[in-house]
Amino acid sequence: MSPYAERQHLPYAAAQLFDLVANVERYPEFMPWVTEARIRHRRDRTIVVEMAVGVGRLRKRFSTIATLERPHRIDIASYDSTFDRFEQRWTFEPAVEGGTNVAYHVVFAFRSRMLQTLMGASFSDQAIATMSAFRRRAQRLYDGPT
Repeated sequence: MSPYAERQHLPYAAAQLFDLVANVERYPEFMPWVTEARIRHRRDRTIVVEMAVGVGRLRKRFSTIATLERPHRIDIASYDSTFDRFEQRWTFEPAVEGGTNVAYHVVFAFRSRMLQTLMGASFSDQAIATMSAFRRRAQRLYDGPT
């Protein structure tokens, strides 16, 4: 279990990118391994999300708690029994040259050795894929048809 960070500069406003990441109910539309995502509870700057992820025949349901600091930061944690540790942080920093510097920090460890073996082997690849999925989604939403 080691932390991983992915950073990119994207040509969109911080508020646009924040809203894209905060709109978890749309994840099944563009995140390949997310099969379900729904908000179970919303209060002030906190949302509780129930999510299902799957790779092949393997499916797992868990919940997360996100703290939203629009438009600068989203902190996500899970205290679900699926994980020994699950933390994600998105930061959105307006860039001097325009657009936004986006950083995605993630660390997680599954309780199940089988899940850790299946998911942990490609941990950095999954973090890169997550950032790429959000970048493509932003392009589709904010650039319009090409």
